[in-house]
Amino acid sequence: MPVDLTRLRHHQAMMAPGTPLRDGLERVLRGRTGALVVLGHSRAVDDITTGGFALDLPFTPQSLRELAKMDGALIIDGDASRIRRAAAHLVPDADIDTPETGTRHRTADRVSKQTGLPTITVSASMSLITLFLDGERHVVEDSEQILSRANQALQTLERYRSRLSQLISKLSALEVEDQVTLRDLALVAQRLEMVRRLEHELSGYAVELGTDGRLLTLQLHELNAGIDELGALIEQDYALGVDSGGFQSLTAFTTTELLDVACVARALGFGPQEHLEGKIAPRGLRQLASINRLPHSLAPRLLEHFGSLQALFGASAADLQLVDGVGEGRAKIIREGLTRLAESAMTESLD
Repeated sequence: MPVDLTRLRHHQAMMAPGTPLRDGLERVLRGRTGALVVLGHSRAVDDITTGGFALDLPFTPQSLRELAKMDGALIIDGDASRIRRAAAHLVPDADIDTPETGTRHRTADRVSKQTGLPTITVSASMSLITLFLDGERHVVEDSEQILSRANQALQTLERYRSRLSQLISKLSALEVEDQVTLRDLALVAQRLEMVRRLEHELSGYAVELGTDGRLLTLQLHELNAGIDELGALIEQDYALGVDSGGFQSLTAFTTTELLDVACVARALGFGPQEHLEGKIAPRGLRQLASINRLPHSLAPRLLEHFGSLQALFGASAADLQLVDGVGEGRAKIIREGLTRLAESAMTESLD
C-alpha cells in the first residue's frame, strides 16, 4: 500500500528525540533487551494476541523499559499515553508476505500489515529501532546521522534560493519591459518546485529530530519565508491553474520531467502550439505587492483601471488619483514605488 506521509510524519514525531516514547525505546536499546511494541489497541490486535497480561497503566519511559525485560510484545495506546498489555504473544497470519528474516521483525511486519497499526521493534543485537507502517520499514536513525544529511540538504536549499532570487529579479525586469517569455515563467516554476521539494525533505528531518531539530526548523523557516505568497502571486499574475493545476501540477513530476522546461510549460496549462520564446503578459499583482503600504485590495482596481502593468508604470500621480480609493498621499506612495521598481528593472537589465 502507498505510504501515507502525513501518518508517517505523525508517528516519526511521536518517536523523535525528547519524546517519552523515544526515551523509553532508547532505554530499552541501552539495556540490550530488545522489544516489540504495537501502537494501538483494537479488536484486530486482540484477535491475534494470546498470553501475557492486561494492564491499564500510564505510559512512562521507565515502565516501558521494565516491561520490555519480559518475553513477548507490549501493546500501548495509539497516542502512547497508556500501556494496555505486556508479555503478549502475537500470532499474525503466517501467509502474509514479509521480507524480514528475524523473528521479532517478521512478526512486527505481519502484525502491522494485518492490523493496519504501526509496530516498533528494538533490536539489541543490531542496536536498531525500526518502525513498521503501511507495509514499509522505517529505521529510526540517531540525530547525528539525520543532521549530517539535513545540513547537506540545507546547503543545497540555500543555493536553490539564491538562484530563485536571481530568476525572480530577472522576471521583474522583464515584466517592466513587457518582455517575459514562456521560458522565463517555466524556469521560475521549475525552481520553485525544486525549493518546495527540498523544503519538504528538510521538514521531514526536522520532525525526526524532534527537540534536536530546533535550529534546523528556524533555518528552514527563514529560508522559506514568503515562498508560498510568491508562488500564489505568480499564479494569479499569469492565470495559472485555470486550465491546469498551476504549480501544484509539478509535484507529481519525476526529476527528469521537472528538468524539461517544455514539459513544465505544458503542465502549467500552455499548449504545445505555444512556443517557449513566445511573449506572455502578467497582470502585475506581484509587482504591486512589493510596494509598501499598498492595500492588497487596491492592486486589482489599479490594474483594471489602467488595463496593463505598462500603462500603470506610465501613469502620473494625477492619473492614479482617478482610481477609487487613491488620494493624493497614496498616489504619491504608488508613484514612488513604481519608480523604484522601474529603476530596479533598469539596473537588472544593465547587469
